[in-house]
Formats: sequence, C-alpha cells, structure tokens
Amino acid sequence: MADQYANFNDQIIAEFRANGGTVARFGRDLVLVHHIGAKSGSERILPVMSIRDGDGTWLIAASKAGAQQNPAWYHNLLAHPDVTIETADDGVVAVHVTELTGDERDSAWALFTAKSEGFRQYEQRTSRTIPVLALTRT
Repeated sequence: MADQYANFNDQIIAEFRANGGTVARFGRDLVLVHHIGAKSGSERILPVMSIRDGDGTWLIAASKAGAQQNPAWYHNLLAHPDVTIETADDGVVAVHVTELTGDERDSAWALFTAKSEGFRQYEQRTSRTIPVLALTRT
C-alpha cells in the first residue's frame, strides 16, 4: 500500500515540475513540501493541497483522507518546522510551519471545506480534529 502512495506522489511531483506547478487533477493548488523524517532523518517530498493566505502564508490540512490518525508528515513538520516548499507561482520558498489552534484553526479549516467536497467528507470519516498548518515565508 505504501508503494502505491509513493508511486502516486512521484507521478504528481513529476507532473507539477513538468507543467510549472499545474497538475491536471488539482490545478495550481498544490505545493511540494520538502521535509525531514522525524525518526529517519531522511528528506522527503510531499505534494499537498494548499490554500494561499495572504502574500507569505500557505495553509495545508493534515486530513489523511479522514483516517483516524494524523499522517506521518504532520509529525515530521512539527519535529522539523523549518522547511522549503515548491509553489506554482513563487518557486522554492523557505517557510516555518505552525499548527493553528482554536478559532484560527477553525477559520482556516472552513476554507478547506468550502473549497472541496473531499475535505467535508474527510471530516465526516474521522473523530479527530483535522490539523491545519500554516507555512509562513521566512
């Protein structure tokens, strides 16, 4: 199963880079997050949907398609919050990751559910509160 997701992600990353940040299935809403494994120390690249929040911040949701546990990359970003992202419009950007809480998280999550039916479904599938992270330009 892990290989299936790795192959899917590799295809998305290749399409993102080949088409200047546009991916047919996702448009220009993805960022590629370069992060370090919390346990392994290995560099990883994750394609994830983002919502631009002003000039220097991108929001991402650790939805894991509504699974009952947070995705591994969520823990990686909290352990090593200074990362880089590749964006469709700004190229490679150094960012600092912060987990949003309370009303700030709820307002950001509302942006995701307004943008995509998928996020509304993910919320219904899980009993956990889906984390929202802000990636702020450094």
